[in-house]
Amino acid sequence: MRVEFIAKLVEAAKKDKRIWLITPDLGYGVLEPFAKAFPERFINAGIAEQNAVGMAAGLAAGGKIPYVYSIAPFVYARPFEQVRVDVAYQNLPVRLVGVGGGLAYGSLGATHHSTEDLAVMRALPNMTVMAPGCINEAEAVAEISVKLKGPMYIRLGNRGEPDYGYKIELGKFAQVVKGKGYALIAIGGMLEAAEKIARTNGWNLFSAHTLKPFDETAVLKLVHAGTPIITLEEHNIIGGLASATSDVIARSGMGAKFLPLAIPDKFSHIVGGQQYIRDHIGLGDLEKRIKKFLLV
Repeated sequence: MRVEFIAKLVEAAKKDKRIWLITPDLGYGVLEPFAKAFPERFINAGIAEQNAVGMAAGLAAGGKIPYVYSIAPFVYARPFEQVRVDVAYQNLPVRLVGVGGGLAYGSLGATHHSTEDLAVMRALPNMTVMAPGCINEAEAVAEISVKLKGPMYIRLGNRGEPDYGYKIELGKFAQVVKGKGYALIAIGGMLEAAEKIARTNGWNLFSAHTLKPFDETAVLKLVHAGTPIITLEEHNIIGGLASATSDVIARSGMGAKFLPLAIPDKFSHIVGGQQYIRDHIGLGDLEKRIKKFLLV
């Protein structure tokens, strides 16, 4: 989805000269179309993430719409002070594009895993948080990002995501599979696995592509209908989709059968491919675990 996201950004930049792209020396093989088309609006800041975000804030204060693109931890974690004070506090239209969300860069170890990014960004006032799970969502997020006011964190996958073809709306779940009885809610990189499970079993599947603002109405509808809810995310169980969903359930004053499937509150000391780490850190045997939960 990285390639499709940048392609949409190039299309938008042809019409809107306010769009700039900044990278802290990453994105080779993906960012060249933008750099070639708009060299005057492309900046390689070098391995200096704080400077990249600071420059973006300055451009935004001057009326531009800058995008900062890097592997996820180097967009939100290393320059966090600049993200918080220069961007979020001033409510500037900076777009922080974190690639390889969750465990996508599994073989590079915990320094390159982003398992708390959604929680961190969600906690910042003014920040919109989106995590597309397929190509069509990523393209739509690119279009939304150009028009959105205020700062935005976008978590992208980095390889082989499907294209389901449906449209999305900011802050509204997308129903990917219509089924009966149960409701799966997935975000980002877990959408593809959830889609296969939902279709196999005839269950409902919703994509929570927007974590903030969160679609509380959709969750409340499921709660009032007495529908069992299962959330799936490649993120720490604290602060992400599970937390946002359980917050809504708790405030509703009603009970709900609820299963959060997420990464336990621990770092991964396992190095390997994305699915390999999932299987060893708490995101394996998903269908079996869901069926066991539903039988209780």
